[in-house]
Amino acid sequence: MADKPSRILVVDDEPSITEFVGYALKREGYTCDVVDNGEDAFALAAKNSYDLFILDIMLPGIDGYELCRRLRAKTSVPVLFLSARDTELDKVVGLEIGGDDYLAKPFGVRELIARVRALLRRGSGDFPSASSAIKVSGITLDEDAHTAEGDKGPIDLTPREFELLASLMKNAGKVVSREDLLRDAWGWEYLTETKTVDTHIKRLRDKISNAGYDPTLVETVRGYGYRFKQA
Repeated sequence: MADKPSRILVVDDEPSITEFVGYALKREGYTCDVVDNGEDAFALAAKNSYDLFILDIMLPGIDGYELCRRLRAKTSVPVLFLSARDTELDKVVGLEIGGDDYLAKPFGVRELIARVRALLRRGSGDFPSASSAIKVSGITLDEDAHTAEGDKGPIDLTPREFELLASLMKNAGKVVSREDLLRDAWGWEYLTETKTVDTHIKRLRDKISNAGYDPTLVETVRGYGYRFKQA
């Protein structure tokens, strides 16, 4: 019998963020509930069984810090804070009151999923597995380690290029639209100008070529998007 998918509660009052986070989590196979305030979140947490809480800090009513304190009095389920406040003090406060990790906005989907996977493994007591590694056409991309390499050595990528390659390799053999690539690589703050993708894809191909790999692994599908070839 297949394992039951992890259930995650996302608490944020910005629809653009909850839409992006919910989409990313569901695409990874997780069950996701979303609320926009601390009171409703605490009520749901008392009624349902969750494997992870993702909390914004600046919430209406009960803020994320207070919600974390209340949750910690009832459960040891991991807590991931999301916040536009990125000072060291904010992070320290979040961790000292019982948070397990802290992710500053804006963030990309690969970073979010890597943090979620790590917290779920920690919460279940499992050791890290090879599940974060994607191997296609002689290239191995490790989402947790943020590395891409093969038998010719590493490919030196910027964070944005890494996000694009991860999205393409996860969907190897399938066409990925420019809109989906924007969502994956630029996160919840993704741009509306799809030509940005074309520029970064060109740079990604150059990096792949400079590392000694075949740049045509990233194919253009005219009028739609891009596809990573499966050897």
